[in-house]
Amino acid sequence: MAPDSAGTSTSERQLEHPEPADFRLEAVLHACSDPMRLLIIQALAADAAASCARIGLACSKSTATYHFRVLREAGVITQHYQGTAKVNELRRVDLDAVFPGLLDALLASAAAQSARTTEA
Repeated sequence: MAPDSAGTSTSERQLEHPEPADFRLEAVLHACSDPMRLLIIQALAADAAASCARIGLACSKSTATYHFRVLREAGVITQHYQGTAKVNELRRVDLDAVFPGLLDALLASAAAQSARTTEA
């Protein structure tokens, strides 16, 4: 691949991720508050790493891209390119270090809510 203006190959595309010291509780809670993004979090909690397509959201590609970006910018997930696909991973270790128990509580509450709504 030809180098870009910064001198790096375009195959070495990097996405920006916040450092754990820069995590903000309100940004993490906002990112987790959307039902579509909560589905992404649950999918990544069950599967260590998955491409955007593998998670299979029921929305347009641009809407899915938006949801993944919100999660990445809040520090909830990491994304890196593998070929042309973006691979996503939950930042469990970083989130647990900054907000102990938050992710476990969120996942347990989402599972309980899902069980309540399927019973009704």
